[in-house]
Amino acid sequence: MAPNKNESRHAARAFGCHLPLRGGYAHAARLAVQLQQEAGVRSYQFFSKNPRGLSIKSGYEDDAQTAREICLEHGIQSIAHTPYPTNLAVDASRSPEKFQLTVQSLLNDLMIAEACGAVGIVVHFGSYKGISSTPATDAEKLSCYENIIVTLNTVLSVWSGRAKLLIENQAGNHGGLGATLEELVSIRQFSQYPEKIGFCFDTCHAYASGLWNPSATSELLMAGNRHDFWKHVHAVHLNDSREPYRSKQDRHANLGQGYIGIDGFTELLRAKELERSMFVLETPGDASGGHMREWKLIQDILQ
Repeated sequence: MAPNKNESRHAARAFGCHLPLRGGYAHAARLAVQLQQEAGVRSYQFFSKNPRGLSIKSGYEDDAQTAREICLEHGIQSIAHTPYPTNLAVDASRSPEKFQLTVQSLLNDLMIAEACGAVGIVVHFGSYKGISSTPATDAEKLSCYENIIVTLNTVLSVWSGRAKLLIENQAGNHGGLGATLEELVSIRQFSQYPEKIGFCFDTCHAYASGLWNPSATSELLMAGNRHDFWKHVHAVHLNDSREPYRSKQDRHANLGQGYIGIDGFTELLRAKELERSMFVLETPGDASGGHMREWKLIQDILQ
């Protein structure tokens, strides 16, 4: 859907939230249309399948096709989120069965996203499975990076669709992996299929890890430009933080009600580097789970 010529460049940006999959893909798309009419929503996120385990979903094609048609008709963008147990850093030599299941699950996620017309699938960078309270050593990190590249190459070697694999930055609580721009960009560059990989930038994770200091947003933007990061960011998870800066805790707060605060989001929301990215809330919302207050805050910033 083309923006109205009277809208500002900022206001034309797509924002939305995570929508439940209860009722199916088409039901989520119809709910997005309802929210578009009520609040101007033009993007949303959904789980590709049950988020609690790795599995292969079948029989989704008709439902997904309907969702795709609804989104095309109304100019709505979407992204799919992979199940929580998905770990790109799974070791193929030590856990061959887990590796194969991870690969098959990711391919299934990509096929579902493609059928729904989603931009791609969001997957966390990868987790170090040592002692959770102890950061991974340099050697352990290197091993995890190698595993991540093997997983990516295996999945993407047989994927020919348009949906991208969108790697999400982490809060620093998974052995310290995936919390820097250098890691994200390097993994993409060292893969055999960088054109099939993009990024999802999570604001709570970036704040918790120390990657983003809201009082110095320009430094983050410049660093992203140096690393050629922003042009590959297709989605932003717009989350405030219940924990303070550099806490390494992934605990989302409603927009403007956490340590980041609404003023902290202003420069980032208006940044030209993110003008083509969709903004998706993953916050608790109000008592009913709605986000009207937060969307009003976003619209006020973007005017």
